Amino acid sequence: MTYKPWMLIVDDEMVVRDSLQAWFRDAGYQADVASSGKEALERMSRQEYDVYLLDIKMAGMDGLELQTRIRKIKQDAAIIIMTAYASVDTAVQALKQGAFDYIVKPFDPDDLEHVVRNAVEKQALQRENVAMKTTLKEIDHFPDIVGESSAIRKVLELIKVVAPTDATVLIRGESGTGKELVAKAIHLASPRRYMPLVTVNCGALPESLLESELFGHERGAFTGAQYRRKGKFEMADGGTIFLDEVGDVSLKTQTDLLRVLEEKQICRVGGSRMMPVDFRVVAATHKDLQGLVGSGEFREDLFYRLNVFQISLPPLRERPEDIPLLIQSFIEKASRQMGKVVTGVSPEAMALLKRRPWPGNIRELQNAVERAVVLAQSEELTAEDLAFGDEAGAPRAQNGDAALSLADVEKIHIERVLQQSAWNISLSARVLGIDRATLYNKIKRYGLTQSKV
Repeated sequence: MTYKPWMLIVDDEMVVRDSLQAWFRDAGYQADVASSGKEALERMSRQEYDVYLLDIKMAGMDGLELQTRIRKIKQDAAIIIMTAYASVDTAVQALKQGAFDYIVKPFDPDDLEHVVRNAVEKQALQRENVAMKTTLKEIDHFPDIVGESSAIRKVLELIKVVAPTDATVLIRGESGTGKELVAKAIHLASPRRYMPLVTVNCGALPESLLESELFGHERGAFTGAQYRRKGKFEMADGGTIFLDEVGDVSLKTQTDLLRVLEEKQICRVGGSRMMPVDFRVVAATHKDLQGLVGSGEFREDLFYRLNVFQISLPPLRERPEDIPLLIQSFIEKASRQMGKVVTGVSPEAMALLKRRPWPGNIRELQNAVERAVVLAQSEELTAEDLAFGDEAGAPRAQNGDAALSLADVEKIHIERVLQQSAWNISLSARVLGIDRATLYNKIKRYGLTQSKV
């Protein structure tokens, strides 16, 4: 099950706290309410919260005092202040004392949810860093990168060479070859490993959104900018920023990137203050950047800035000896996630897997194995479990069911995959070949619930 963040809403107005509680519960959060600072502290003794929404003007203990008390109990608490226009100066004081952000009443719940989502992301990064600090030893191997081929051994050696330095790294390779895993390995083996690794998928965002995503924006910077937002470079301060599919960015954004890489300073969209940031850059692309430089689609100076140290990842078809190891790794992982006992692959199934060209590389292989584990009826994957094509795993019409509509077939198939993956949404989405948001929409459309399956 996906983790649902806990939040505590503290406001002495019943209509405000109850409406916010209903809103955030509908949005997938676990939300408690308190009508006073005293009640909030009592609730904290029974439940740990990820985010606190505090009204700044309350009878008795006000929001500032409550923030101080919360900080003494939970030093890394993500606190968001709710304030009226007349109290903005007090809200700024709360920011100086460590609040994550503030929002002015009356506000659109969508805007508040956006601020909360940013706070939750920050909390997740902090938890990840704490986990790294407490468990990470001197790293000399990379368990997420599976393989024993000479091509992969070369990649691992390059990671060990460049990771301890602060050099910018450009990772090249086809889609699905594991570029993000290499970026993570570089970060975890570097002196920056205790600080955030922040990922930006440059190819997934239009130019208008990418600028704000990278550099952040000030309130009122553009239509719809109702809140101040930190950009990914700020979030990566002290750590590593991974620019995935950097070859997809526009020439304008390339210019902005070059400036930030050279000056190590950023200015939020709509702002005027330059802020120093300390980050290491790891970039990745499936494109031929030198070819794009020749055609004028990529800046030559930015290419040289990124291409300080290059790691090229081989496609899966060039490392067939690694396929059995990868398959076993994916089987073990999928079996744990689904609570199924699948331990291996039949010789026929292995031969089938080795014959495929895998244009989608490791990602395609992983999806195929996960789908097969979902469908498996024994401890060994068979060739039938690994049937490829549009009919792979599709529900077959029974007597009298030949006239099933396309929607009926889709509903049955989604329901079966959800059931066999124990309602693991991320895994089910990968098996179905869709993203999580699409799967959630289809679950809602077909009225599917876990209790029905």
